[in-house]
Amino acid sequence: MGTTVKQFGMTVNGEAVYTKNTLPVINPANEEVIAQVPHADQNDLNHTVNAAKAASPAWAARSAEERAAKLEAFADAFYEQRDELARLFTLEMGRPLKGSLQEVIGSSKSCKMIAGQRLENEILEETEQHFVEKSYTPLGVAGLIVPWNFPVTLAIWKIAPALLTGNTIVMKPSPNTPLTALFLGKIAKDIFPAGVVNVVTGGNELGAWMTEHPGIDKISFTGSTATGKKVMQGAADNLKRITLELGGNDAAIVLEDADPKKFVEPVFWAAFRNTAQICIASKRLYVHENIYDEFLAELVNYAKTVNVGDGMDSDTMIGPVQNNMQFEKVKDLIEDAKSSGATIVCGGDVEDKPGYFIPITIVDNPAEDSRVVQEEAFGPILPVLKYHDYEDVIQRANDSIYGLAGSVWGEDLTFAKSIADRLETGTVWINEAHILSPKFPFGGHKHSGIGVEHSREGLAEYTNTKVVMMRKKYFFYKRGGRL
Repeated sequence: MGTTVKQFGMTVNGEAVYTKNTLPVINPANEEVIAQVPHADQNDLNHTVNAAKAASPAWAARSAEERAAKLEAFADAFYEQRDELARLFTLEMGRPLKGSLQEVIGSSKSCKMIAGQRLENEILEETEQHFVEKSYTPLGVAGLIVPWNFPVTLAIWKIAPALLTGNTIVMKPSPNTPLTALFLGKIAKDIFPAGVVNVVTGGNELGAWMTEHPGIDKISFTGSTATGKKVMQGAADNLKRITLELGGNDAAIVLEDADPKKFVEPVFWAAFRNTAQICIASKRLYVHENIYDEFLAELVNYAKTVNVGDGMDSDTMIGPVQNNMQFEKVKDLIEDAKSSGATIVCGGDVEDKPGYFIPITIVDNPAEDSRVVQEEAFGPILPVLKYHDYEDVIQRANDSIYGLAGSVWGEDLTFAKSIADRLETGTVWINEAHILSPKFPFGGHKHSGIGVEHSREGLAEYTNTKVVMMRKKYFFYKRGGRL
């Protein structure tokens, strides 16, 4: 069994709930089963949704200040248990323990930041005769579907705005990383009224049942574009509100004036942070031909200083790929790059040993139409591509079905901004990457999503807009009719 963890039940209507059938949780660093978690069926989901619906009116009736206070207490509670939460995170997800702890601490801060936000009513018109006010009302029950790559952050990014705006929630984590979500549910049930926060675990079919369930009024989903399309289809019958944060094939553009020694390290981590398992990771790196050779050499040299290993080891900087399916996909991309004749200048050889470990792999100037360039790898393989003309590189960067994020790197900030303005993505960073905050709206263009998270716009995704109009004074037509 290896390192085991304490068992947690699902949180349903304020109680810990277990099921007859269970799902194994695999440690990606050694492929050992570390826990069994509940495997909910449709009856379990129905019971959970009914509990959330029953709790909805009372929770919606509370003031925003009361709901925010509960969220702040929740943030404090899981911060106090940050070490255990981070340990579970690393065991089930694979990220180095230091990074797991940083995510837990950052998630607590984000929860409090969101708790401090408000959707204020807005007076649209006020005259002696007429008054018009816009307000925001909760949708009811929000279904939250959380992926495995950021199991705490992305849970909190959904939990906090949904609850703050007066909705009750049914949250489903990925079956690959359910432990952190169950732990959060265990903490939440002692803070929120029964039925307000519910956490259920199960296979992929559980997510499909949620999208189709008539008792769930909203789905917030983060995951692949292919699954996002299925979510949209499943939600259509009930006209369910949806927010989809989907895949990306983000381009990073290194300008001619970029000093390789200065920019290589941040560009490397823009691509390989979290074992490159980030929707907003730089997955295509375009470097100007005049600095290409030097930049590539510096990138390879830096990559060789980065330790890949078990996230529980203190010297590990990059952990394993999280699950076997993704592991096989990345291996297949590496083999395809080799068979197509591309030059691999770093990594590329996967050892036959326990754990889903892929070495940091860098491909030298592969063809633009190759799979390693066109597909979202979601693993530690990076194509580095040469360009000469800025018009050409903008066209190549935009020639994708995706439009989640991108980055530009260089010394001339005015010129860098002119490039960033022309990239067809929801977010563009200049000389930085992966900077996200509850203060800034975040969402994708094209096939990278629908709707946004964060800021007032993100809060509004969990509400209906309501307009109330009032005639303040009556007046009479000449013929005597009163309006």
